[in-house]
Amino acid sequence: FFSDFFDYVSEPWRAVSMIPKGAKNKYDIGPPVDLGDGKKKYIVHGTTFEVLSHYDITKPCGYGAFGFVAAANDKKKDEKVAIKKCQTVFNDLADGKRILREIKLLTFLNHENILHIKDLIPPSRKDFEDIYFVSALMDTDLNVVIRSKQRLTEEHNAYFIYQILRGLKYIHAACILHRDLKPANLLTNINCDLMIADFGLARRFVPGQSNEDMTDYVVTRWYRAPELLLMSSNYSDVIDIWSCGCIFAELFNRKPLFPGDDYLGQLNMICEAVGIPDDLDGLISNDLSLEYLKTLPRSKGKPMSELVPTLTSEEGQDFLSRMLVFNPAERASAAELLTHPYLRRLHDPDDEPVPPAPFDWDDDGHTYTEAELRRAFWEEIKKLHPEMGELGDAEGSS
Repeated sequence: FFSDFFDYVSEPWRAVSMIPKGAKNKYDIGPPVDLGDGKKKYIVHGTTFEVLSHYDITKPCGYGAFGFVAAANDKKKDEKVAIKKCQTVFNDLADGKRILREIKLLTFLNHENILHIKDLIPPSRKDFEDIYFVSALMDTDLNVVIRSKQRLTEEHNAYFIYQILRGLKYIHAACILHRDLKPANLLTNINCDLMIADFGLARRFVPGQSNEDMTDYVVTRWYRAPELLLMSSNYSDVIDIWSCGCIFAELFNRKPLFPGDDYLGQLNMICEAVGIPDDLDGLISNDLSLEYLKTLPRSKGKPMSELVPTLTSEEGQDFLSRMLVFNPAERASAAELLTHPYLRRLHDPDDEPVPPAPFDWDDDGHTYTEAELRRAFWEEIKKLHPEMGELGDAEGSS
């Protein structure tokens, strides 16, 4: 179904307009240089990539979060992969910790609809500064698809949202909030396979317990749940479900559902579209937000058929309405939405797994020194390459 689209978009995996300025040409890659010890080096638009010998870099893909990405062939597994280089990860220890967290998450989250880390490339020196990780190479993302001329049918949109919810069921069962779901963070390919990516803002939550002291400044504004706009610091996994509803609507409308220009504009758009509950007491924890909400005219909201005119089936409209609920306590979970009649042709309870145990967040509150962070990275890489041995004292080591 995407064959014409991928003729139209000539550079895969979010590569459009992402190559550094001043490049001689878009596939400018120097010849590999043998480094010994099973490694080789490429220069990709002035960026050095030191990779294991079974990876042949084929083209640059551009910049991702915290790093530069190149496409490669894995000769050992005979598959195409993406290799991300995160440079000088110890220059900013807060950013370094985010990269470490994402590596731990993407190593743990082993699911078809989640971008999983396939490999972490061992460093050549013990006083390393850069991190390389390898993942699946996807062709593009939903943001590019939505804004293209590619025709999207309801069947395609249902399949996309099914895969998002299938991945979210796994993520939430691991006690993880993604907190930044948007079309650009949903990677897809010519077969319509989809993977959830970019866990840089992910955080822990405990189902059924108060999850206080989490920042409200998460999720790109257009996909932000009303409880976040109302500055709640106690929220749950259904903030991701609200984002899903916005994305599902955008697949049909081919434009954002709530494109607010600022915080208040975003909140007002949502209130007008889905309505404001009659009883606000206990729903909003921030007093200023509660007072502002009480000044707005009461509305029952608009029917889903008005918000998304091309979503014509009653089951589809009901499905969307379960996600776009103002009150988070009444919003459906990913597991519940997978059983909705709208997805009956896709739902398979025997093929919608959950992890064997929640993700271990025990050291997430730790403030790392540079030495501690380097050791933590080393230990993560060593899990995939036990031959590395111990780090020892990295100062001055090589």
